[in-house]
Amino acid sequence: MDDPTISLDAKYLEKFEEFQEFKLRGKGNDEETVVQVETEIPANTPDENLQSAHKKLDAALAANLLDYVRSASPIFFENLIVDLLIAMGYGGTSEDAGRALGQSGDNGVDGVIDQDPLGVDQIYLQAKRYGPANSVGPGDIRDFYGALSIKKATKGIFVTTSHFTGSAEQTAKDLGSRIVLIDGPQLAKLMIKYNIGCRDKDVLHIKQIDEGYFDEAAD
Repeated sequence: MDDPTISLDAKYLEKFEEFQEFKLRGKGNDEETVVQVETEIPANTPDENLQSAHKKLDAALAANLLDYVRSASPIFFENLIVDLLIAMGYGGTSEDAGRALGQSGDNGVDGVIDQDPLGVDQIYLQAKRYGPANSVGPGDIRDFYGALSIKKATKGIFVTTSHFTGSAEQTAKDLGSRIVLIDGPQLAKLMIKYNIGCRDKDVLHIKQIDEGYFDEAAD
């Protein structure tokens, strides 16, 4: 006599269309869930969006500043460097703390600025207004070093609107810490930081909870 017992396992239930449809619906839901998980990308916070936008604005401003500086006259560029260093605190508040030389017979320097308000120590400047395709090589660094030696100067700043070659940077290192190099991107950043050739357009005040204020209310 046959055993009438029926085993209700998955194999048995496969005989029924309703069970097969149930499995298909479940499979579809699982695939949809996986797709959603894979395609969901965490959104940036408002602060992160603001910081990202600010970086893009600064990058565009820096590029525009360099374009303006490259199109200006050599004398204007020399005066700009002096203005920047005074804004950075060199020379104190004296009106004649910095001055552009930019004339024949200046022995290879473009400007000079007092490092202190009394003018006891001075920093000599070299400014090269080059296009982005040009670069400052080691020969220019050696020439500036020689000019500093003639003037018995101990410190110099070499500024360019382009960039320094690797050999130029190495030459400056080999000559000691007497010469500081400022390339185009760094120059633009300094101009933005000290508002030389640019100004604040809008100021956004970002507020946050003052937890200390509410701590008093909880007491």
